[in-house]
Amino acid sequence: MATTITSCCSLLLFLFSLGSYITNAMVFTLENRCSYMVWPGTLSGNGAAALGDGGFALPPGSSLQLQAPPTWSGRFWGRTGCTFDASGNGTCATGDCYGRLKCTGGGAPPVSLAEFTIAPNPSQMDFYDVSLVDGYNVGLGVKALGGSGNCQYAGCHADLNANCPPELRVLDSVSGSTVACKSACAAFNAPEFCCTGDHSTPQTCSPTQYSALFKNACPSAYSYAYDDASSTCTCSGSDYLITFCPTGST
Repeated sequence: MATTITSCCSLLLFLFSLGSYITNAMVFTLENRCSYMVWPGTLSGNGAAALGDGGFALPPGSSLQLQAPPTWSGRFWGRTGCTFDASGNGTCATGDCYGRLKCTGGGAPPVSLAEFTIAPNPSQMDFYDVSLVDGYNVGLGVKALGGSGNCQYAGCHADLNANCPPELRVLDSVSGSTVACKSACAAFNAPEFCCTGDHSTPQTCSPTQYSALFKNACPSAYSYAYDDASSTCTCSGSDYLITFCPTGST
């Protein structure tokens, strides 16, 4: 009898824990408003399992929901111009992750990033941002759904490829059109652009003409490494909508 009672108690504790996990889990909704196919890539931090198996196809006008546990951290990005075979091997014109549909690492820059750190419980703050520190390849927006606090919109709905300076452009090998815009760090590999060496602190690494171009076009996105004040967003107890090719903050 004692063994039976212990087993029942263990089962009840497991079910309670499972219910608590499900209640506290939050949902990312990824939607594609582009006129073309996007292949989102995902990367989880702290050894956590990859959301969405690391990557998948998202046709125009479609959306997909992914559930993340408390304390999850990681990033999302959109890959473009991809071709994969039946085994998931292939290449992407932008955001490629080692030639695989299901990413096991980050996307190759230049790439627009949505970054998150989810709080342990809904009463604490999540942190999130859209970053152009690694360059830009596709418009990207993050909107908090529900929640409390500032819950700001983060994103870039401007087409930076159309206005990318010639020295930062990544061109399609066939059409010659601009498919991505490099960061100045990637283009020139200089400390003043990469915030390294003598420019490795907020006091010594200032905005440049290139980061200013990104910032003017996309005020709520990170434009360089120390662009925290106007680019880091917080919210409590929210789900999040991640939009490729957003048309605005709504």
